[in-house]
Amino acid sequence: MTDSCPLPDDDRGGLRMVLAVPLVLLTLIAGFFCWCALTVRPNGPWDDGAYAAIVLSCLLSASAAAATATLWLLPWVRRVASWGWATPALVVGGVAAVRWALLEG
Repeated sequence: MTDSCPLPDDDRGGLRMVLAVPLVLLTLIAGFFCWCALTVRPNGPWDDGAYAAIVLSCLLSASAAAATATLWLLPWVRRVASWGWATPALVVGGVAAVRWALLEG
């Protein structure tokens, strides 16, 4: 006789909490770097350091948003986390991409 313990069919609550950690952390990272990109103001066209900081912040924000989207695209993540978990990071990454595209200098 086997001693098997039946597993619950729907244990999505625990898995959702585990997956929420990297999704939320990546969203916060994307948001922080987007905020940095939006608040840094160059003193003039000669301020290469400020322009480099904006580009780096935009790149890091877009990268964190892309990592969130990549994580969410995994089938076992999509099964327990709705698209609402990835939307804030994608919006923030989009804002950073627009800031980068409209950067003058």
